[in-house]
Amino acid sequence: MKPENFAEKAIWYTLLWTYGYFLIGGLYVVGCVIGWVIFGYWLKVWYFQTEETPEDDRIRIPVAIWIWIVGMLVQQVALIMGHLDFDLGLGTIIKSSIGWANGWALLALFPLLGTLKILAELMYRIACIVGLQTVLVFPIFYLFYLLKLPAQPFVSPLRVVGGPGPEFFASTFYEIDPENMQPRWRMFTPWAPALGFMGNIYFFLAVREKDLKWRLIGMIGAVFMCSVSVSRLAQISIPIVAGVSLLLSSLGKPIALITLSFASGILGIVAPTVIDAYIQFNENFKAQRAGSSRVRAALGRIAIERWQNEAPIWGHGIVETGPHMVEFMPIGSHHSWYGLLFVKGIVGFFGLLIPMLWSFFDLVLKSQTSKTAQTGLNMLVILFLYTFGENLEILVYLTYPAFLMLGIAHCEPIQLKRLVQPHETKDCSPVR
Repeated sequence: MKPENFAEKAIWYTLLWTYGYFLIGGLYVVGCVIGWVIFGYWLKVWYFQTEETPEDDRIRIPVAIWIWIVGMLVQQVALIMGHLDFDLGLGTIIKSSIGWANGWALLALFPLLGTLKILAELMYRIACIVGLQTVLVFPIFYLFYLLKLPAQPFVSPLRVVGGPGPEFFASTFYEIDPENMQPRWRMFTPWAPALGFMGNIYFFLAVREKDLKWRLIGMIGAVFMCSVSVSRLAQISIPIVAGVSLLLSSLGKPIALITLSFASGILGIVAPTVIDAYIQFNENFKAQRAGSSRVRAALGRIAIERWQNEAPIWGHGIVETGPHMVEFMPIGSHHSWYGLLFVKGIVGFFGLLIPMLWSFFDLVLKSQTSKTAQTGLNMLVILFLYTFGENLEILVYLTYPAFLMLGIAHCEPIQLKRLVQPHETKDCSPVR
Protein backbone atom coordinates (compact mmCIF):
# COMPACT_ATOMS: atom_id res chain seq x y z
CA MET A 1 0.00 0.00 0.00
CA LYS A 2 1.50 3.29 -1.13
CA PRO A 3 0.25 6.89 -1.20
CA GLU A 4 -0.41 8.19 -4.70
CA ASN A 5 -1.52 11.83 -4.72
CA PHE A 6 0.11 14.79 -2.97
CA ALA A 7 -2.32 14.83 -0.02
CA GLU A 8 -1.82 11.14 0.68
CA LYS A 9 1.96 11.43 0.45
CA ALA A 10 2.03 14.46 2.75
CA ILE A 11 -0.03 12.70 5.44
CA TRP A 12 1.72 9.35 5.03
CA TYR A 13 5.31 10.61 5.28
CA THR A 14 4.54 13.10 8.02
CA LEU A 15 3.15 10.33 10.23
CA LEU A 16 5.82 7.85 9.10
CA TRP A 17 8.53 10.20 10.38
CA THR A 18 6.80 10.89 13.71
CA TYR A 19 9.80 9.87 15.80
CA GLY A 20 12.24 11.62 13.49
CA TYR A 21 10.42 14.91 14.00
CA PHE A 22 10.20 14.14 17.72
CA LEU A 23 14.00 13.90 17.98
CA ILE A 24 14.46 17.38 16.52
CA GLY A 25 11.52 18.84 18.47
CA GLY A 26 9.69 19.63 15.25
CA LEU A 27 6.38 17.80 15.64
CA TYR A 28 4.44 20.91 16.64
CA VAL A 29 5.70 22.92 13.68
CA VAL A 30 5.15 20.08 11.20
CA GLY A 31 1.71 19.24 12.57
CA CYS A 32 0.52 22.83 12.27
CA VAL A 33 2.07 23.51 8.87
CA ILE A 34 1.07 20.29 7.10
CA GLY A 35 -2.64 21.13 7.23
CA TRP A 36 -2.16 24.51 5.57
CA VAL A 37 0.22 23.05 2.97
CA ILE A 38 -2.34 20.41 1.97
CA PHE A 39 -5.01 23.12 1.98
CA GLY A 40 -3.02 24.84 -0.77
CA TYR A 41 -3.25 21.61 -2.77
CA TRP A 42 -6.98 21.43 -1.96
CA LEU A 43 -7.48 24.94 -3.37
CA LYS A 44 -5.67 23.96 -6.55
CA VAL A 45 -7.82 20.85 -7.07
CA TRP A 46 -11.00 22.77 -6.28
CA TYR A 47 -10.15 25.71 -8.54
CA PHE A 48 -9.31 23.61 -11.60
CA GLN A 49 -12.24 21.20 -11.42
CA THR A 50 -14.77 21.73 -14.20
CA GLU A 51 -17.97 20.22 -15.53
CA GLU A 52 -15.79 17.72 -17.39
CA THR A 53 -14.13 16.55 -14.15
CA PRO A 54 -15.28 12.99 -13.40
CA GLU A 55 -17.94 12.85 -10.69
CA ASP A 56 -15.76 10.78 -8.36
CA ASP A 57 -12.88 13.26 -8.62
CA ARG A 58 -14.87 16.38 -7.77
CA ILE A 59 -14.57 18.06 -4.40
CA ARG A 60 -17.91 18.30 -2.66
CA ILE A 61 -18.15 19.72 0.84
CA PRO A 62 -20.81 18.01 3.01
CA VAL A 63 -23.01 20.13 5.25
CA ALA A 64 -21.35 18.71 8.36
CA ILE A 65 -17.97 20.07 7.28
CA TRP A 66 -19.49 23.48 6.54
CA ILE A 67 -20.81 23.45 10.11
CA TRP A 68 -17.28 22.79 11.41
CA ILE A 69 -15.92 25.64 9.28
CA VAL A 70 -18.54 28.07 10.58
CA GLY A 71 -17.99 26.88 14.16
CA MET A 72 -14.24 27.50 14.02
CA LEU A 73 -14.76 30.93 12.41
CA VAL A 74 -17.05 31.70 15.35
CA GLN A 75 -14.11 30.87 17.64
CA GLN A 76 -12.08 33.59 15.91
CA VAL A 77 -14.91 36.12 16.23
CA ALA A 78 -15.22 35.31 19.95
CA LEU A 79 -11.45 35.64 20.33
CA ILE A 80 -11.42 39.13 18.79
CA MET A 81 -14.45 40.30 20.79
CA GLY A 82 -12.91 39.04 24.03
CA HIS A 83 -9.71 40.94 23.27
CA LEU A 84 -11.68 44.10 22.54
CA ASP A 85 -13.75 43.77 25.72
CA PHE A 86 -10.61 43.64 27.85
CA ASP A 87 -8.57 46.14 25.78
CA LEU A 88 -5.78 43.65 25.15
CA GLY A 89 -4.37 45.56 22.18
CA LEU A 90 -3.75 44.89 18.50
CA GLY A 91 -0.49 43.05 19.09
CA THR A 92 -2.18 40.52 21.36
CA ILE A 93 -5.02 40.08 18.85
CA ILE A 94 -2.51 39.26 16.10
CA LYS A 95 -0.60 36.84 18.33
CA SER A 96 -3.82 35.11 19.44
CA SER A 97 -5.04 34.92 15.82
CA ILE A 98 -1.86 33.08 14.89
CA GLY A 99 -2.62 30.72 17.75
CA TRP A 100 -6.14 30.27 16.35
CA ALA A 101 -4.67 29.34 12.95
CA ASN A 102 -2.46 26.73 14.62
CA GLY A 103 -5.27 25.37 16.78
CA TRP A 104 -8.99 25.92 16.38
CA ALA A 105 -8.78 26.53 12.62
CA LEU A 106 -7.23 23.08 12.13
CA LEU A 107 -10.28 21.46 13.74
CA ALA A 108 -12.19 22.50 10.62
CA LEU A 109 -9.34 22.42 8.13
CA PHE A 110 -8.52 18.72 8.47
CA PRO A 111 -12.14 17.56 8.03
CA LEU A 112 -12.21 19.77 4.92
CA LEU A 113 -9.08 18.04 3.62
CA GLY A 114 -10.94 14.76 4.05
CA THR A 115 -12.94 15.73 0.95
CA LEU A 116 -9.81 15.05 -1.12
CA LYS A 117 -9.19 11.58 -2.49
CA ILE A 118 -7.44 10.24 0.59
CA LEU A 119 -7.79 6.49 0.99
CA ALA A 120 -9.13 5.53 4.42
CA GLU A 121 -7.12 2.30 4.28
CA LEU A 122 -3.98 4.42 4.10
CA MET A 123 -4.85 5.94 7.47
CA TYR A 124 -5.43 2.50 8.96
CA ARG A 125 -2.03 1.21 7.79
CA ILE A 126 0.00 4.21 8.92
CA ALA A 127 -1.61 3.98 12.38
CA CYS A 128 -0.32 0.40 12.59
CA ILE A 129 3.16 1.48 11.51
CA VAL A 130 3.37 4.23 14.15
CA GLY A 131 2.20 1.70 16.75
CA LEU A 132 4.99 -0.67 15.70
CA GLN A 133 7.55 2.14 15.82
CA THR A 134 6.45 3.02 19.36
CA VAL A 135 7.01 -0.52 20.60
CA LEU A 136 10.39 -0.75 18.86
CA VAL A 137 11.80 2.54 20.17
CA PHE A 138 10.43 2.21 23.71
CA PRO A 139 13.51 0.29 25.01
CA ILE A 140 15.58 3.43 24.31
CA PHE A 141 13.17 5.52 26.38
CA TYR A 142 13.19 2.93 29.16
CA LEU A 143 17.00 2.83 29.12
CA PHE A 144 17.09 6.58 29.75
CA TYR A 145 15.04 5.96 32.90
CA LEU A 146 17.11 2.97 34.10
CA LEU A 147 20.39 4.82 33.67
CA LYS A 148 18.96 7.99 35.26
CA LEU A 149 19.91 10.00 32.20
CA PRO A 150 18.38 13.48 31.81
CA ALA A 151 14.66 13.10 31.15
CA GLN A 152 14.62 16.09 28.81
CA PRO A 153 18.06 16.43 27.24
CA PHE A 154 16.99 18.60 24.35
CA VAL A 155 14.66 21.53 23.69
CA SER A 156 14.56 22.40 20.00
CA PRO A 157 15.56 25.87 18.82
CA LEU A 158 12.33 25.71 16.82
CA ARG A 159 10.76 26.96 20.04
CA VAL A 160 11.45 30.48 18.76
CA VAL A 161 8.45 30.15 16.39
CA GLY A 162 6.21 30.33 19.45
CA GLY A 163 3.63 27.90 20.72
CA PRO A 164 1.83 26.72 23.84
CA GLY A 165 5.01 25.92 25.80
CA PRO A 166 8.55 24.44 25.74
CA GLU A 167 7.26 20.88 26.25
CA PHE A 168 5.91 21.00 22.69
CA PHE A 169 9.46 21.37 21.35
CA ALA A 170 11.27 19.08 23.79
CA SER A 171 12.53 15.54 23.38
CA THR A 172 11.39 14.04 26.69
CA PHE A 173 12.30 10.40 27.31
CA TYR A 174 10.46 9.80 30.59
CA GLU A 175 8.84 11.57 33.51
CA ILE A 176 8.31 10.80 37.19
CA ASP A 177 4.80 11.01 38.56
CA PRO A 178 5.09 13.24 41.67
CA GLU A 179 2.20 11.42 43.37
CA ASN A 180 3.75 7.96 43.43
CA MET A 181 7.29 8.62 42.14
CA GLN A 182 6.80 6.02 39.42
CA PRO A 183 7.88 6.52 35.78
CA ARG A 184 5.48 7.19 32.95
CA TRP A 185 6.13 7.95 29.32
CA ARG A 186 4.86 10.54 26.90
CA MET A 187 6.89 9.30 23.87
CA PHE A 188 6.22 11.76 21.00
CA THR A 189 3.54 13.79 22.80
CA PRO A 190 3.94 16.82 25.12
CA TRP A 191 2.57 15.02 28.22
CA ALA A 192 1.69 11.46 29.19
CA PRO A 193 -2.15 11.65 29.00
CA ALA A 194 -1.79 12.95 25.42
CA LEU A 195 -0.03 9.68 24.53
CA GLY A 196 -3.07 7.81 25.82
CA PHE A 197 -5.22 10.07 23.64
CA MET A 198 -3.17 9.11 20.58
CA GLY A 199 -3.27 5.45 21.60
CA ASN A 200 -7.07 5.52 21.48
CA ILE A 201 -7.11 7.20 18.06
CA TYR A 202 -4.58 4.77 16.60
CA PHE A 203 -6.37 1.75 18.09
CA PHE A 204 -9.64 2.50 16.31
CA LEU A 205 -7.80 3.22 13.07
CA ALA A 206 -5.75 0.03 13.34
CA VAL A 207 -8.80 -2.12 14.08
CA ARG A 208 -10.02 -1.41 10.50
CA GLU A 209 -6.79 -2.62 8.88
CA LYS A 210 -7.59 -5.54 6.55
CA ASP A 211 -4.25 -7.32 6.89
CA LEU A 212 -4.47 -9.44 10.06
CA LYS A 213 -0.76 -9.17 10.85
CA TRP A 214 -0.72 -5.40 10.61
CA ARG A 215 -4.04 -5.13 12.46
CA LEU A 216 -2.71 -7.05 15.45
CA ILE A 217 0.54 -5.07 15.44
CA GLY A 218 -1.33 -1.78 15.31
CA MET A 219 -3.77 -2.70 18.07
CA ILE A 220 -0.97 -3.94 20.33
CA GLY A 221 1.04 -0.78 19.70
CA ALA A 222 -1.96 1.42 20.48
CA VAL A 223 -2.78 -0.42 23.71
CA PHE A 224 0.91 -0.17 24.61
CA MET A 225 0.71 3.62 24.26
CA CYS A 226 -2.26 3.71 26.62
CA SER A 227 -0.45 1.50 29.13
CA VAL A 228 2.88 3.33 29.35
CA SER A 229 1.11 6.68 29.55
CA VAL A 230 -0.47 5.50 32.84
CA SER A 231 -3.45 7.68 31.93
CA ARG A 232 -6.70 6.77 33.67
CA LEU A 233 -8.86 8.08 30.86
CA ALA A 234 -6.84 6.24 28.23
CA GLN A 235 -7.26 2.93 30.00
CA ILE A 236 -11.05 3.10 30.14
CA SER A 237 -11.71 4.86 26.84
CA ILE A 238 -11.15 1.94 24.47
CA PRO A 239 -13.93 -0.27 25.90
CA ILE A 240 -16.25 2.74 26.29
CA VAL A 241 -15.72 3.91 22.71
CA ALA A 242 -16.06 0.38 21.36
CA GLY A 243 -19.32 -0.23 23.23
CA VAL A 244 -20.91 3.14 22.48
CA SER A 245 -19.94 3.09 18.80
CA LEU A 246 -21.11 -0.51 18.33
CA LEU A 247 -24.47 0.33 19.87
CA LEU A 248 -24.95 3.55 17.88
CA SER A 249 -23.94 1.99 14.56
CA SER A 250 -26.38 -0.90 15.07
CA LEU A 251 -29.54 1.10 15.71
CA GLY A 252 -30.93 0.08 12.32
CA LYS A 253 -30.76 -3.61 13.21
CA PRO A 254 -33.77 -5.24 14.90
CA ILE A 255 -31.58 -7.17 17.33
CA ALA A 256 -30.11 -3.90 18.62
CA LEU A 257 -33.56 -2.41 19.23
CA ILE A 258 -34.73 -5.58 20.97
CA THR A 259 -31.60 -5.57 23.14
CA LEU A 260 -32.11 -1.90 24.04
CA SER A 261 -35.73 -2.50 24.98
CA PHE A 262 -34.76 -5.44 27.15
CA ALA A 263 -31.85 -3.57 28.73
CA SER A 264 -33.98 -0.52 29.54
CA GLY A 265 -36.45 -2.73 31.43
CA ILE A 266 -33.67 -4.42 33.41
CA LEU A 267 -32.00 -1.06 34.07
CA GLY A 268 -35.17 0.28 35.63
CA ILE A 269 -35.02 -2.53 38.17
CA VAL A 270 -31.32 -2.35 38.99
CA ALA A 271 -30.88 1.43 38.58
CA PRO A 272 -30.09 2.14 42.28
CA THR A 273 -27.37 -0.51 42.27
CA VAL A 274 -25.93 0.81 39.00
CA ILE A 275 -25.88 4.38 40.35
CA ASP A 276 -24.13 3.29 43.54
CA ALA A 277 -21.59 1.31 41.51
CA TYR A 278 -20.92 4.32 39.28
CA ILE A 279 -20.42 6.61 42.29
CA GLN A 280 -17.98 4.13 43.81
CA PHE A 281 -16.13 3.71 40.51
CA ASN A 282 -15.88 7.49 40.12
CA GLU A 283 -14.47 7.88 43.61
CA ASN A 284 -11.93 5.12 43.02
CA PHE A 285 -11.03 6.65 39.66
CA LYS A 286 -10.30 10.02 41.27
CA ALA A 287 -8.43 8.42 44.17
CA GLN A 288 -5.91 6.82 41.82
CA ARG A 289 -4.35 10.25 41.31
CA ALA A 290 -6.02 12.35 43.97
CA GLY A 291 -3.74 15.36 43.52
CA SER A 292 -4.40 15.55 39.80
CA SER A 293 -8.16 15.21 40.33
CA ARG A 294 -8.10 17.98 42.93
CA VAL A 295 -6.24 20.38 40.63
CA ARG A 296 -8.52 19.61 37.68
CA ALA A 297 -11.62 20.20 39.78
CA ALA A 298 -10.26 23.49 41.14
CA LEU A 299 -9.34 24.70 37.65
CA GLY A 300 -12.88 23.96 36.52
CA ARG A 301 -14.48 25.82 39.44
CA ILE A 302 -12.30 28.87 38.90
CA ALA A 303 -13.04 28.91 35.17
CA ILE A 304 -16.82 28.65 35.65
CA GLU A 305 -16.94 31.26 38.41
CA ARG A 306 -14.87 33.83 36.52
CA TRP A 307 -16.72 33.15 33.25
CA GLN A 308 -20.11 33.75 34.87
CA ASN A 309 -19.05 36.85 36.77
CA GLU A 310 -16.67 38.56 34.35
CA ALA A 311 -17.18 37.55 30.69
CA PRO A 312 -20.25 35.37 30.03
CA ILE A 313 -20.72 36.19 26.31
CA TRP A 314 -17.29 36.54 24.67
CA GLY A 315 -14.96 35.27 27.39
CA HIS A 316 -11.64 36.75 28.51
CA GLY A 317 -9.91 36.46 25.12
CA ILE A 318 -6.74 34.85 26.48
CA VAL A 319 -5.75 32.18 28.98
CA GLU A 320 -4.57 33.29 32.41
CA THR A 321 -2.28 31.61 34.89
CA GLY A 322 -4.11 30.11 37.85
CA PRO A 323 -3.25 30.62 41.55
CA HIS A 324 -0.95 28.51 43.71
CA MET A 325 -3.78 26.12 44.67
CA VAL A 326 -3.85 24.85 41.06
CA GLU A 327 -0.05 24.81 40.77
CA PHE A 328 -0.17 27.93 38.55
CA MET A 329 -1.68 25.98 35.66
CA PRO A 330 -3.69 27.98 33.08
CA ILE A 331 -7.33 28.51 34.03
CA GLY A 332 -9.57 26.28 31.95
CA SER A 333 -6.78 23.89 30.96
CA HIS A 334 -7.32 20.11 31.11
CA HIS A 335 -10.91 20.62 29.92
CA SER A 336 -12.06 21.92 26.50
CA TRP A 337 -15.48 23.12 27.69
CA TYR A 338 -14.22 25.02 30.73
CA GLY A 339 -11.42 26.46 28.61
CA LEU A 340 -13.88 27.64 25.98
CA LEU A 341 -16.18 29.26 28.51
CA PHE A 342 -13.30 31.11 30.16
CA VAL A 343 -11.49 32.23 27.00
CA LYS A 344 -14.33 32.55 24.45
CA GLY A 345 -17.50 32.61 26.53
CA ILE A 346 -20.82 31.00 25.70
CA VAL A 347 -20.33 31.90 22.01
CA GLY A 348 -17.16 29.83 21.78
CA PHE A 349 -18.79 27.02 23.77
CA PHE A 350 -21.56 26.62 21.19
CA GLY A 351 -19.02 27.12 18.41
CA LEU A 352 -17.66 23.65 19.28
CA LEU A 353 -20.81 22.01 20.64
CA ILE A 354 -22.95 22.52 17.51
CA PRO A 355 -20.41 21.01 15.04
CA MET A 356 -19.92 18.04 17.36
CA LEU A 357 -23.66 17.45 17.66
CA TRP A 358 -24.17 17.77 13.89
CA SER A 359 -21.32 15.33 13.23
CA PHE A 360 -22.77 12.94 15.79
CA PHE A 361 -26.20 12.69 14.17
CA ASP A 362 -24.74 12.58 10.66
CA LEU A 363 -22.28 9.79 11.49
CA VAL A 364 -24.77 7.75 13.51
CA LEU A 365 -27.05 7.75 10.46
CA LYS A 366 -24.29 6.88 8.00
CA SER A 367 -22.66 4.30 10.26
CA GLN A 368 -25.66 2.01 9.88
CA THR A 369 -24.39 1.09 6.41
CA SER A 370 -20.79 2.34 6.18
CA LYS A 371 -17.70 1.03 7.96
CA THR A 372 -15.85 4.23 7.10
CA ALA A 373 -18.57 6.20 8.89
CA GLN A 374 -18.28 3.80 11.83
CA THR A 375 -14.59 4.69 12.08
CA GLY A 376 -15.49 8.37 11.89
CA LEU A 377 -17.99 7.82 14.70
CA ASN A 378 -15.24 6.16 16.75
CA MET A 379 -13.06 9.23 16.23
CA LEU A 380 -15.86 11.59 17.27
CA VAL A 381 -16.62 9.65 20.46
CA ILE A 382 -12.91 9.66 21.39
CA LEU A 383 -12.66 13.39 20.75
CA PHE A 384 -15.77 14.03 22.85
CA LEU A 385 -14.46 11.96 25.77
CA TYR A 386 -11.18 13.82 25.69
CA THR A 387 -12.85 17.23 25.74
CA PHE A 388 -13.23 16.49 29.48
CA GLY A 389 -9.53 15.79 29.96
CA GLU A 390 -7.67 17.84 27.37
CA ASN A 391 -7.93 21.04 25.31
CA LEU A 392 -8.58 19.80 21.78
CA GLU A 393 -7.11 22.80 20.01
CA ILE A 394 -3.74 22.47 21.74
CA LEU A 395 -3.24 18.86 20.63
CA VAL A 396 -4.72 19.06 17.12
CA TYR A 397 -1.20 19.10 15.67
CA LEU A 398 -1.02 15.45 16.81
CA THR A 399 -4.64 14.33 16.70
CA TYR A 400 -5.32 15.51 13.14
CA PRO A 401 -5.67 11.90 11.83
CA ALA A 402 -8.94 11.76 13.81
CA PHE A 403 -10.22 15.00 12.27
CA LEU A 404 -9.13 13.87 8.81
CA MET A 405 -11.12 10.65 9.30
CA LEU A 406 -14.13 12.76 10.31
CA GLY A 407 -13.94 14.48 6.94
CA ILE A 408 -13.55 11.21 5.04
CA ALA A 409 -16.50 9.73 6.95
CA HIS A 410 -18.74 12.75 6.32
CA CYS A 411 -18.19 12.22 2.57
CA GLU A 412 -20.00 8.90 2.82
CA PRO A 413 -23.47 8.96 1.21
CA ILE A 414 -26.58 8.43 3.31
CA GLN A 415 -28.12 5.12 2.26
CA LEU A 416 -31.76 5.05 3.27
CA LYS A 417 -31.93 1.58 1.79
CA ARG A 418 -29.09 -0.86 1.49
CA LEU A 419 -27.75 -0.82 -2.05
CA VAL A 420 -25.42 -3.74 -1.47
CA GLN A 421 -25.66 -7.26 -0.13
CA PRO A 422 -26.58 -7.69 3.58
CA HIS A 423 -23.05 -8.51 4.69
CA GLU A 424 -21.34 -5.79 2.67
CA THR A 425 -20.89 -2.08 3.20
CA LYS A 426 -20.38 0.50 0.54
CA ASP A 427 -17.26 2.64 0.97
CA CYS A 428 -16.92 6.00 -0.77
CA SER A 429 -13.13 5.90 -0.50
CA PRO A 430 -11.37 5.89 -3.88
CA VAL A 431 -10.79 2.45 -5.33
CA ARG A 432 -7.23 1.50 -6.24
